[in-house]
Amino acid sequence: MTIDEQRIGAELRRMAAEARPVDALAYARRARKGALRRRRAAWSLAGLAAAASLATPVAVTVSSGGPGPDLAVEVARLPENTPEQLQVVRECMPNGGPVHNMDGKRRLPEQGSAEDFRVLADYRDKKGMTALVGSVAGFVLCTPTTQKDMAELAVFTYWGFKPPGDLTGFQGDLQVDAYTSHTHSYATGPERIQHDDVYRVVVGRVTSGVSRVEIDWADGRRTDARLANGFFIARVPGKVGPTSILESPPVTVTAYGSQDQVLGRQEDVAFGPLGRGSGY
Repeated sequence: MTIDEQRIGAELRRMAAEARPVDALAYARRARKGALRRRRAAWSLAGLAAAASLATPVAVTVSSGGPGPDLAVEVARLPENTPEQLQVVRECMPNGGPVHNMDGKRRLPEQGSAEDFRVLADYRDKKGMTALVGSVAGFVLCTPTTQKDMAELAVFTYWGFKPPGDLTGFQGDLQVDAYTSHTHSYATGPERIQHDDVYRVVVGRVTSGVSRVEIDWADGRRTDARLANGFFIARVPGKVGPTSILESPPVTVTAYGSQDQVLGRQEDVAFGPLGRGSGY
């Protein structure tokens, strides 16, 4: 399957030319919010379309000598939130827990409440932060913003991609749980100029023998993930093409031991939306 980006771009320009301006500020803000949600969905669809043309991702695992996953003790017992982390969780889930991926007001109680979730790892840079926030059943991503009504939805993904969630049951030393996008929306200056910074994000789990995780973003960039408590997360600024589609080539994730030896590698990890296996 391929995406005709020129045709999509032309159609979007035609729609924009025919659209009538909305004078009321409230309606304009509501329309912009809906457009941003649709744009994020388009990015996800683009990634899925690209993934459909690829072979099944190859997981290359180098044994560390153990009989199976030797997860750090911290993974089995999720760390307690600090006051700052608790605030991140609460702001991420203003409705008290994960929500439907198309309706931020529709909470899904079967996926847990905010009290069940911990900040497992976070990636900070000069622009802000994205956090991997999880429970024993699954996880969401959180990108804090001062524009609360423009924050990303807390979309839940089960560990292992099926209920009830399997926190420790993965093979080898490395498990990539998501490669997706997250957007940080904010305004700057006296005129409150709007910005929507999109990031490519990779998260996952590792065993206790892993000391470093590297992401090859397939565009010339390589970065180390933030590693904590047996979990990892990495993000880089996304590049949006001329047709407003996020460039999201498959990535390679490599786990290294204390002697910088390769313990595990997952290649051709395809971009996709959160919520895999959740049924929503």
